[in-house]
Amino acid sequence: MPLTIAGEVENERTFTYGDLNSLPAQVDDVAREVEGRQGHGVRLRSLIEAAGRKSGATHATLASTDGKFTASVPLDDILDAVLVYQLNGEPLPEQFGGPIRFLIPDAAACHAGGADTCANVKFLGRIELTRGKVEDSRDKKDQTPHG
Repeated sequence: MPLTIAGEVENERTFTYGDLNSLPAQVDDVAREVEGRQGHGVRLRSLIEAAGRKSGATHATLASTDGKFTASVPLDDILDAVLVYQLNGEPLPEQFGGPIRFLIPDAAACHAGGADTCANVKFLGRIELTRGKVEDSRDKKDQTPHG
């Protein structure tokens, strides 16, 4: 269930379940942030701070564990996003988008920047910080939303 943060960071990091649980900015009840969702998570901001964002990083590409779905979104729009990794004290089950589900609390507010509800990625496995937007699977025709 490791989650990797790479690209425009000072230190590429791979976070395990235990690592995620030990970070600051935990969100005990995701339902308070995103209606209809359950679980326990951590803010993206904590992971970015742990990896060290380089000054030129403007976007994050969120990739599912199988690599079939990617979403490149403005990084500043999603720093308060929640990475849900736990449900009822256990790792988030796959049926709920686990091992990690990425949720943007107010995706509608930042829709114009590309951080829409389609960026609520299930089965999150990798986050790549980039200088500028990169092509993602949402740019290709005949793709259905993953979130």
